[in-house]
Amino acid sequence: MILEIKTKPLTEITKEALDILFHGLGTVNTIRFLNQFTVGHGDYASEREELFGHLTMDELVRDIKQHQAETAL
Repeated sequence: MILEIKTKPLTEITKEALDILFHGLGTVNTIRFLNQFTVGHGDYASEREELFGHLTMDELVRDIKQHQAETAL
């Protein structure tokens, strides 16, 4: 006995999955969920070095705390 499996086109599966996600999670949470699977761009390591490489850890922590205090107003 041979079991025949019928598959749907990927576009149809994607539409059904998105409908389920939007219905079950809502728009915002569906988008948040999908964003975890997107690939970023650029070279984070190089950008980090360029932006923060001249700072010590203590300076970074100080700047973060200062920024948090300023934006909490």
